Amino acid sequence: MANRPDAILAPESYAELFAEWNRWPDSALFAGGVERLRFQDRRVPELPPVILSLEKVEETHRITRSERYLEIGAMVKLGRIIELRKFVPCALVHCLRNIAGPQVRNMATIGGNVRLHLDSAAALTALDAQYELRNALASRWVSASRFSPDPGTTATHGTLGARELIGRIRVPLDNWDYSAYRKFAGRNGSTRSAVFLAKPQKNVLGDIRIVCKTDDKIWRDRDGEMLLIGKRLPLTRRIAATFVSRWETFLRGAENVDELSRKELVNFIDLNVADLAE
Repeated sequence: MANRPDAILAPESYAELFAEWNRWPDSALFAGGVERLRFQDRRVPELPPVILSLEKVEETHRITRSERYLEIGAMVKLGRIIELRKFVPCALVHCLRNIAGPQVRNMATIGGNVRLHLDSAAALTALDAQYELRNALASRWVSASRFSPDPGTTATHGTLGARELIGRIRVPLDNWDYSAYRKFAGRNGSTRSAVFLAKPQKNVLGDIRIVCKTDDKIWRDRDGEMLLIGKRLPLTRRIAATFVSRWETFLRGAENVDELSRKELVNFIDLNVADLAE
């Protein structure tokens, strides 16, 4: 029989949480549980000896909205975010709807999805979201584009430190007139996804963002985006074709992007750029 935890701790505030974490430094944080259970096919799952549950930390369940931002606590379930619909950017809603089924979405938390760099990474990067990283003494904000769950990364300022967790996700509420999301099945159960955002302003392309995700890597060609920003709409076919060709070259040079992924991502970009062209 798989082991059962010796203790389940359920603090009710961040102060209590970090005090218990310091007391039990080898304890395991437990949010929705999807991370620990998804690769276990046992009837009784294997669990760490000491579990530090976030369920009763009220602040992690809050959702607040201002004119400029939507702030989502790390323990908010994916299903609850989807239910907000018109208050959440379309790219993020479409992304979350494509994650597993309703049962999983009602268990999985946005903080867990972010921490593991899963499906939401591409949408949140495209939307210029920020993540609040908290420890016992302070909190700091890092952009989604700079966040990495891998302690081995050179971008240490965007990596979770020892006994540090994600507290909130802050999503700008910009008005994107054109929003598209696509998820592709990857190798060995992995996923690939892409987000396309565009903001026409009268007859000019005011902003465009394209973010692709393969496994745990995020790809974005900011220089290529700048070539289109300010161009008159509709784009000429020549400009559109040149832009798509640039992305194909960009992905050919990207590490660990296989041929099938490259073709699917380029096709997604081509279809959406075509909607902005003559």
